[in-house]
Amino acid sequence: MKIKTLIVDDEPYALAVIQKYITEFPQLELAGTCSNAVHAFRVLQEQEIDLIFLDIKMPGLLGTDMVRTLKNPPKVIFTTAYQDYALDGFDLNAVDYLLKPIPFDRFLKAMNKVFEFFKLQHQKPVPALPSFDQHHQDFLYLRVDRKTVKINVNDIYWIESLKDYIRITLKDKVLLTKQKIGVLEELLPQEKFIRIHRSFIVAIEKIDSYHSYAIEIHGKELPIGRNYKATCKKRLVMGN
Repeated sequence: MKIKTLIVDDEPYALAVIQKYITEFPQLELAGTCSNAVHAFRVLQEQEIDLIFLDIKMPGLLGTDMVRTLKNPPKVIFTTAYQDYALDGFDLNAVDYLLKPIPFDRFLKAMNKVFEFFKLQHQKPVPALPSFDQHHQDFLYLRVDRKTVKINVNDIYWIESLKDYIRITLKDKVLLTKQKIGVLEELLPQEKFIRIHRSFIVAIEKIDSYHSYAIEIHGKELPIGRNYKATCKKRLVMGN
């Protein structure tokens, strides 16, 4: 399935940046670009759009006001240089809210939310789990060696922070990407992963053994940080 995408922004540079980012994702089909709300209305009447990257502060009509006029609006990611509009954006059930200039790692985080939404939308309904995590997803999309790589979270053994980069150890390979470990921690299913140190996140089911100050996983011993000992003891010993 292709997600038909529209960009609405009166700033040529911002529009070009988002357009470039979109080309990194084969799941997205760029249906068009608009510099104002009037043009966007016309496109929405002519085409069925799934997702809009919508600037909020535009001449004539705010992006938030534009969404309010739509009877059945597509999913929206608001883009703006003004943080003051964030509350309005989320009141309109936006997928995300991106502050300009938009870094690629933040764009990636928004895309993971989009893909999770459309994946769930096209699945048959299933009973909701009591502990359902809104960030849960089977795959992540990360920038590795100038390309966007799809990673199955079930293949991850551990993640290590290296300042502005993270190293992801899988069963048969290691990937390096420019990302903050805290951002990735938010995207991982909490029931499958545990933060054991400010520099390490591990897959719980891949742990071979552990003691009070370290865990062993895939032949590697990783330290348990002092501030994480209580959480590790509770989850690993009690299974919570």
